[in-house]
Amino acid sequence: MSKENKYSTGQNVFFKHQAQTTPFANGMEISHAEGMYIYDVNNKKYLDLVAGVSSCTLGHSHPAIVQSVNEQMQRYAHVMVYGEYVQSPQYKLSQLLIENLPKSLNCTYLVNSGTEAIEGAMKLAKRITSKNKIISFNNSYHGSTHGALSIMGKELYKTKYRPLLPDCELIDYDSIEQLVLIDHLTAAVVVEPIQGATGFKVPSSKWLEALRKRCDEVGALLIFDEIQTGFGRTGQLFAIDTFGVTPDILCIAKGMGGGMPIGCFISSKENMDKLKDNPKLGHITTFGGHPVCCAASLATLNTLIEEKNIIQSVERKEQLFRENLQHPKIQEVRGKGLMLAIELDDPKHCQYLVEKGYEQGLIMFFFLFTNTAVRLSPPLIISEEEIIKACSTIKNILNVI
Repeated sequence: MSKENKYSTGQNVFFKHQAQTTPFANGMEISHAEGMYIYDVNNKKYLDLVAGVSSCTLGHSHPAIVQSVNEQMQRYAHVMVYGEYVQSPQYKLSQLLIENLPKSLNCTYLVNSGTEAIEGAMKLAKRITSKNKIISFNNSYHGSTHGALSIMGKELYKTKYRPLLPDCELIDYDSIEQLVLIDHLTAAVVVEPIQGATGFKVPSSKWLEALRKRCDEVGALLIFDEIQTGFGRTGQLFAIDTFGVTPDILCIAKGMGGGMPIGCFISSKENMDKLKDNPKLGHITTFGGHPVCCAASLATLNTLIEEKNIIQSVERKEQLFRENLQHPKIQEVRGKGLMLAIELDDPKHCQYLVEKGYEQGLIMFFFLFTNTAVRLSPPLIISEEEIIKACSTIKNILNVI
């Protein structure tokens, strides 16, 4: 039997006519998803411990999000490029974001994704400072468009796409000694409060405070990439609250949309006004701030604010994972809140765990820059019973390695 004949019609089309990002896509054909579970076309259900890579904050098909999306679609979808018409999903979302951020972050620019938020933030920093240099960190990940790729902290993914943006430099993450390399020629420093692609590396609060101070000393803007950490994943609404450090520009996406595509970069009104004149249209997007996506994001944010127990329970759920993931083959559990990495120190063990977990109805995933750890970033609504059951399944799989 040929390989093609082993697949369903949908899978055949997927592998033949959709561009693949790896040679080994899972290829599960989805029927539907609800709450904590994803169902395949054979009606097998899978407990989702990935949440679309930290995106489905409130799980799948959350009633508030579904209702908001449906109601908005009945009113209007796309009507005009971003920034021209007054659209209530956009301004209500912007207002609610600003109400829950430090006073200096009071003006939003809505885009379609995290990497677009990073691109906009980099342009804004150059426009404000009239400088060129962008500093980021080894093993950082900020997206795959050319600008974001230029500040990625892993050369493997950059080499074949050069030349990239000039004047982009890398320094070591969580190293106070290397902060001296941020100088007066630096327009901006782009940092993840918790590094994602390395397997959720958490820096010290002192380092982030020192980074803030160094940027102030040399006149560089501090850009927080909260594309993964935002919307409750660390146990606070934003990592700004977790670490007590406020950036000049904040980038958010992923969990912001509750499963819909949206991103945003946020700064002061004074800073943002630089994009509207000399030249005008300093940053433009057609579908950025799409009203349907904004409605989904607004429902997500409102739910997190109104149902305070969702975020308040994150710390307890993290602790429950840690308590129940004690096993000889687990070297450590890294991360914070519900962005955790199971460090196995063995790529084959990681591959086995993910594959066997899938067979047993448990969805886990890999990290981009490390092959010795497995990702756990479930929807924030995961129950304590589901955590205990998932951890039991993980340990049972590890027992037979």
